[in-house]
Amino acid sequence: MGAVRWGYGIAVVAAVVWGPGGAAAQQSATQDTLGMSLTTQVNDLDQQIRILQRLRELAADSAAAAAKDKVTATAGAKDGFSLKSADGKYVLKLRGYFQSDGRLYPGTEVPGGVDNLLIRRARPIIEATVARYFDFRLMPDFGGTAPAIFDAYWDGKFAPQFTVRAGKFKPPLGLERLQSATDIMFAERGLPTNLVPSRDIGLQVAGEISEGVFAYQVGIFNGVPDLANGGDDLSNAKDFAARVFVQPFKRGPVRGLGFGMGGSTGFERGTTTSTGLPTYRTPGQQTLFRYNASTTTPANTVFANGKRIRLTPQGYFYTGGLGLLGEYVISRNEVTQAATTAELEHSSWQASGSFFLTGEKAGFRSPTPKKPFDLKEGGLGALELVARYGELSLDPASFPVYASPTASVQKAKAWGVGANWYFTRAVKFAVNYEHTTFTGGAATGDREAENAVITRFQTSF
Repeated sequence: MGAVRWGYGIAVVAAVVWGPGGAAAQQSATQDTLGMSLTTQVNDLDQQIRILQRLRELAADSAAAAAKDKVTATAGAKDGFSLKSADGKYVLKLRGYFQSDGRLYPGTEVPGGVDNLLIRRARPIIEATVARYFDFRLMPDFGGTAPAIFDAYWDGKFAPQFTVRAGKFKPPLGLERLQSATDIMFAERGLPTNLVPSRDIGLQVAGEISEGVFAYQVGIFNGVPDLANGGDDLSNAKDFAARVFVQPFKRGPVRGLGFGMGGSTGFERGTTTSTGLPTYRTPGQQTLFRYNASTTTPANTVFANGKRIRLTPQGYFYTGGLGLLGEYVISRNEVTQAATTAELEHSSWQASGSFFLTGEKAGFRSPTPKKPFDLKEGGLGALELVARYGELSLDPASFPVYASPTASVQKAKAWGVGANWYFTRAVKFAVNYEHTTFTGGAATGDREAENAVITRFQTSF
């Protein structure tokens, strides 16, 4: 009887649990548990997706920063070796050129002239761009008898129409002087370059309008003698120099035409120990004119003492393989010897021309050969023929008080021919013949004519 009662109780409990109400409660609990599990999984997946997206953003930012800081190294005949930031705001260029010359003076006894092999120029160049707008250039020269600094200047390139330059550089005067030594037609510049400075220290404002149709330069400089590589000034006075140059048809069929005018004015106060006066040279680089100087009798030494003025109209024309360049220079100086003062005016002019036999286009800068020298590919480079004529006239009032008529010439006339072989844009060989005749300059009359053969091997990058 007791066993029957226990069995009945168990049956009642089972009915309660497993009956319709109990089954529903159990199902509801299971569904709630499943729903909570799915929500948790969705939230977890969403969180993981957000984390992956953020990691992707961080990776993209890191890649952009790396690209921004990336430095590109390049090398070429035009720009040398360079390091450049990805945004182009920072650039470092290593450039330079080297010229090895031979000078011969056949058939003449040139005063001071010796057949010679020499290093004419050895100039490494460092150029840098900082924060896009600011450039720097340093160019020493290790050729010649002693190292010297030729270029050391800062540029602020704010717009094509307005740039600022400060330091040591070429004043805006002679046209051929403004050409790089790697681009000139002949191995040596012509007679007019005697009457303009090589380098001076100063501050200059310059610009180009309409992509070079009109260009200008205006500056203030220490003021140095003709042909000089400037340094410290001799007095408080300064030189003002300016130049305008026009290429009126730069976009037309005669776009190679350009002409302009340069000039300078200032005062120079020299002394018997630092005269502030120039010495002039022949195309063969021998002295043809110097002012009187004496170490034993200082009163006989001539020195600059007053106004100095230079004027130089100039121009060029390039069309196809033909190039023409001409300039005229006047240099007027006040000089003193003892109690005697005079204003002396020297002048010079030249006309030069070139023609490429191999089809390259002539220009103010050296060309890139159509077929650079390559024995395997059959390229021979570019061949250019050159010729020029020029004259230099020294003021007759220079003699005999300010210059000796037996040591300095009154006039020089020079003509020359030559050929330039551009193996590549970076490698050039030149050979020139220059014949110069003189008026005066010798004890018995005219100085003997100078015959100069100059050869040059040039590498530039």
